[in-house]
Amino acid sequence: QVQLVESGGGMVQAGGSLRLACASSGRTFSSMVMAWFREAPGKEREFVAHIDWSGRSTYYTDSVKGRFTISRDNAKSTVYLQMNSLRPEDTASYYCAAPPRRYYFPAINEYVDWGQGTQVTVSS
Repeated sequence: QVQLVESGGGMVQAGGSLRLACASSGRTFSSMVMAWFREAPGKEREFVAHIDWSGRSTYYTDSVKGRFTISRDNAKSTVYLQMNSLRPEDTASYYCAAPPRRYYFPAINEYVDWGQGTQVTVSS
């Protein structure tokens, strides 16, 4: 099992930036795909981005492309989400997630380990 702890959330005005971090312990971080999801009040949890174990391959949902950047530091077992040009519709709890095994690209519903979430609130 992987333990994940998110940090970096907060309140920001539209157009502002935040950087989220997710620290991991447990299974070998450097061999895991890592992902960020978000959940807004009254809505289903939504995939935001993922990054492969090397950090060379990333993928984003359309609504955040060009504004958000996912990255990782394997030496620190940490994955990041840099969020720029924030919009009110980005308001949500943000969660990092890990798949069930190493060197494996999971389907969106296959992530098994989750952090507790960090709240991001964007005011207009």
